[in-house]
This record gives sequence, C-alpha cells and structure tokens, in this order.
Amino acid sequence: MNYFLDVLKKYAVFSGRARRKEYWMYMLFVAIIYVVLLVIGIAAKVTWLPIIFYVAILLPSLGVTIRRLHDTGRSGWWILFGLVPLVGGITLFVFSVLDSEPGDNKYGPNPKLAPAHV
Repeated sequence: MNYFLDVLKKYAVFSGRARRKEYWMYMLFVAIIYVVLLVIGIAAKVTWLPIIFYVAILLPSLGVTIRRLHDTGRSGWWILFGLVPLVGGITLFVFSVLDSEPGDNKYGPNPKLAPAHV
C-alpha cells in the first residue's frame, strides 16, 4: 500500500527513477481498485465510476511509467511508443520488466541503493 501512496504523493513528478517493485505494486493496486469499482458500478448501475478513477490517476500513472523508463535508461518520451497498436504496448511492457540500470544514470541515482520500505 505504501508504494501506491508514494506514487500518489508524487502526483505529477516526471523526473527521477522508479524501481520495478514500486511500478508493479502501484499497477497491482490500480488493477484491484479498478475491479472493485467496476463491480460496484455494475451492481449500482453507475458505469462512470471506474472512468472517474482512471481520470483521477492519469497523471500519477504517467509519472510512475516515465520514472520506470528512466530507471531502465530510456527517455520518458518512449511512453508515446505505446500509442503504436500491439507493438507499442508489448515494447513498453518489456521495458517495464527489465532490471534497473546499475549505478547512477542521467536521470538520477539508482533507487535500489536507497533505503527500502518497511
């Protein structure tokens, strides 16, 4: 839960780096919350409920994805490659599962060397 809240605290931060764990834990919580809101929305016949959630987390999601790309040594502009049908999404998925670039890179220090969450 801390990873999800940390990303929300960095609401529109596009600089720096995000570890693989931070990115995937955030995405896991987003998926869980989305499914819960979808079920509630279907049961209450309020189909716009999950859409409101996705609009609310748009900037934090973009921010953590760009920071994840930075962690692998790629520019945040690679996120636009996701607009290419099929190939773009697969490429971004592969980039998101790759390990961090060891040591410092031009986007900042390696977040793996920072103190871990407890």
